Amino acid sequence: MDQRLTPTAPRVRRSRAEQKQETRGALTVAALMAFARDGYHGASLEGIANEAGFSKGAVYSNFGGKAELFLAAMDHNLQTLRGEDWDPFTVPDASGAAGTDSGVAPAEEAAMLVRGFGLAMLEFIATAARDAVLGEQLRARVQIMIDAYGRIAAESRPAGENLPVDDVAQLMAALDQGVSVLALSGVASVDGALLRAGLRRLVDPANAADDPTPARVRRGAGLPDVERVQRLARDADV
Repeated sequence: MDQRLTPTAPRVRRSRAEQKQETRGALTVAALMAFARDGYHGASLEGIANEAGFSKGAVYSNFGGKAELFLAAMDHNLQTLRGEDWDPFTVPDASGAAGTDSGVAPAEEAAMLVRGFGLAMLEFIATAARDAVLGEQLRARVQIMIDAYGRIAAESRPAGENLPVDDVAQLMAALDQGVSVLALSGVASVDGALLRAGLRRLVDPANAADDPTPARVRRGAGLPDVERVQRLARDADV
C-alpha cells in the first residue's frame, strides 16, 4: 500500500498557554527536586533548567527568579500534600510498606525528599524574613496551610468547644511545623502516630484517648508528609 495514502491521526496542536503551563510544571518539579537535594541557596537556575530539559532562559521566561520558582515549588507541595482530600488523621496502609512490590516509593527516599525540602524551606524563611515582599508571599502560603487545618478543625469540632476554629487551626499548624523543625534539627524524633495523637488532642481533647489507630502502626510510623509522598508515588505507578 502506498504510504502516502495511509491516513494519519491528526496532530493535536497545543495552545501557547498550554505549552507555557507544561514548561512551568516541568520547571517546578525539577526545582522541587533540586531544592530538596542542594538546598535553596545551593540550587542553581541553570541546573534546574537543564534537569527539566530547557535552557536557563526558560526559567526567566516563566519565573522572576529563584525566589519565585521556590514559591511555585511550595505551591506544588501545598496542592499535593494539603489538597482538599488531605486528612492528617489518615493512618498509612500497612500493605504499602517499603520493600513490597506495591509500587510505593521506599520510605528512605520519601523521607529524604521531605527532609531536603524542609531544610531548603528553613533557608528560604530566613531569606524571606529580611524581605518585605517575600515575607508577605510566604505568609500567604502559610495561611493556606492554616486554612487546611481550619477545615479539619471545623469538621471535627466537638459540642461545647469554646476555642475559635481559627485558633485551633493555628495551634494544629504550629504543632505540625514544630515537629518538622525538631525532626530537621535532629533534637527529637516524633513519629506520625504521636503527631496524630497530639493533633487529636487539639481538635477533640475529651475523646482523644479513644485513639482508633491500630497498635501495629502506633510506633515507628513515618511523619504524615512522608506517608503522603509514598502514597502519591504509589498512585502514580498504578
